[in-house]
Amino acid sequence: MTWPLEVEWTDLRFGVELEFVGDKPDERELPPGWTLHPEELLFDERGARSGAELASPPLAWDERESIRLAAERLKRSGAYVNWSCGLHVHVDLSAWGETIVAPLLDAALRTQDALRRLFRTAGHRLLFCPPVTPEMRARYAANPGSPALHNPGRPQSHRCGINARAWYANGTVEIRYANGTLDYGEIARTVELCLRWTAAVGAGRMLPDEPEALARALGAPSDGYPPPLEPPLWHLERMWLEDMLIPVLAPLVGERMPDGEIHTIRPAMGGRLIVEAEDGEGRVRRFEARASAGGWELGDPPGEDGTCRPRKA
Repeated sequence: MTWPLEVEWTDLRFGVELEFVGDKPDERELPPGWTLHPEELLFDERGARSGAELASPPLAWDERESIRLAAERLKRSGAYVNWSCGLHVHVDLSAWGETIVAPLLDAALRTQDALRRLFRTAGHRLLFCPPVTPEMRARYAANPGSPALHNPGRPQSHRCGINARAWYANGTVEIRYANGTLDYGEIARTVELCLRWTAAVGAGRMLPDEPEALARALGAPSDGYPPPLEPPLWHLERMWLEDMLIPVLAPLVGERMPDGEIHTIRPAMGGRLIVEAEDGEGRVRRFEARASAGGWELGDPPGEDGTCRPRKA
């Protein structure tokens, strides 16, 4: 396995992760190999945690009709997408192995803005697909490996919009920019763009940094990707409140969970805040925060013992 290496984009295997809200399907009705992740909750229009994520098995391009079947079964069960949902594509890197990771980071630094603009990533979702940074690339050059690709800060750690750290988890690159959809055509075009981009990086091609020029260079559609959906004002206000509270609560979380980074802060009844923090291994721990006359207090929620629970890689 070496880089660069020409591989036809239609020969690359891939997987998709479909985020949705609403009802969950009966897993017995899903296409073979598809996996439901009920712990991956989104927010519905009332602000309630809802839905899940449905992940495909590794697929070949000529097996993509499986996606249509899965999306139709989701819709029949009452599932739908809203502003809180995304679509993630994993592309298999086994043709190149670890030799492609550094070129992926270089390509991300050059083209990630163009790729994001092609996908029209909703502004409120950029929190879940932060950019690859020059500092990350420098860390990787000095000490190649998964830890170098950890992107400190709230809330997504390694999960950049072009997530090269996925190589060390499952042998793929994960591209997270697409907005949520259950429309087969939009999903297929998203997968095609991700496959074409990865194949071009694997071949060592120098790609342009403008959206339309990038699409032309890749031979990919320049439109037809999942459109951005406007979030309700209450959701934006909650995000703004989280941004204000994180610097206040982060030191308290650090005392209880030294490698923890705050993932979400949600209000709860009784003047409480539920704080979820994620450690370097992707495990999540919940805390309960309260404001008192003496300052902020942080403890474990009632009925929880302070242990971490795993989050899907």
